[in-house]
Amino acid sequence: MGAEVIPSVDAVYAAISDPTRRRIVELLAEEERSVMQLAESVAMSRQATTKHLDTLVGAGLVHTEKRGRIRYNRLNPEALAPVASWLGRYAAFWDDRLAALVRQVEEEESP
Repeated sequence: MGAEVIPSVDAVYAAISDPTRRRIVELLAEEERSVMQLAESVAMSRQATTKHLDTLVGAGLVHTEKRGRIRYNRLNPEALAPVASWLGRYAAFWDDRLAALVRQVEEEESP
């Protein structure tokens, strides 16, 4: 197997913009699953589920491996790193804002 490619933030966001694909990511975070197992879990046809998987594979979020006649899918959690990094930049902003709000409330409550 070659080196893993980390997708761009835009590619990952586009892939997880759909609620069904987010659910598939959640399911694959628990354990690898076949297309049929995923289709049953998201209440879709195998063909529709495969289309969603193709989008997730294209974004680097899912790896597919064929064993015999069954294709198994597993999450590539490293593909979420760019999104986590991008969101992490804003964590300090929100922490600062919430701390300021707490100080404001405490000042208003004290005599």
